Amino acid sequence: MERKPRLALLGQRVSGTVATAFALATVPLTGQLSQDQALALAFPSAAIERRTTYLDDDQLEEARRLAGNRVEIESTILVHYVGLQDGAPIGVAYFDAHRVRTLQEVLMIVVGLDGRVDRVETVSFREPPDYEAPRRWLELFQGRTLTSDLSMRGDIPNVTGATLTTNAVTTSVRRVLALHNVVQPLGKPR
Repeated sequence: MERKPRLALLGQRVSGTVATAFALATVPLTGQLSQDQALALAFPSAAIERRTTYLDDDQLEEARRLAGNRVEIESTILVHYVGLQDGAPIGVAYFDAHRVRTLQEVLMIVVGLDGRVDRVETVSFREPPDYEAPRRWLELFQGRTLTSDLSMRGDIPNVTGATLTTNAVTTSVRRVLALHNVVQPLGKPR
C-alpha cells in the first residue's frame, strides 16, 4: 500500500503552544487534505509557485502590530504559494498550524489580488470532529481584510460548543493577513 505524504507544518514550541513556522514537510498527518489537494482547491488549473520570505526584525514587529496583541507571530520564515494563470498571479495560499485546545489544526488561507481572504480551508484537524469549524462558518471570512471587525468581538460570531476552534481560526486568519500585508508578495493590493 502506497503511503501518500500529508501536509505538516514545522513549528517552534513557545510557552507550550506551537508557533507557526510556515515551513512544509511531507510527514504523514491524520487529516482531511494533502497539500496538493488543498492547493488544487485554491488554484484549480493554475500553476503554483512556492516562495519563501525571510522577515527582518522590523517586518516581524509590524506584522505583530497589525495582527493584534492576542496573536502570536514567532517565525521569521514565511513560505507561501502563488497561483499563476498564464504567468500572472491570481492569489497567494498560506498554511498555518496552531493548537486549538490540546491538538493541532492546519488551515490553508488564500488571499486574493485585492488583499482580501478568498478561502479558508481546514487541511488537518486533530481535535474531536464535533469541534471542527463548519464550512458555512469558514465562509464568513471570504472577502475580509485585516480590520478590528475581524474578531470574535466584531463581525465573526462564535460557534456554540466550538469556542476554542473559532478563536483559533480567527487568530490564524489575522496572523496570515498581517504577514501578507507586511510581505506583500503580489505588490500593493489592487
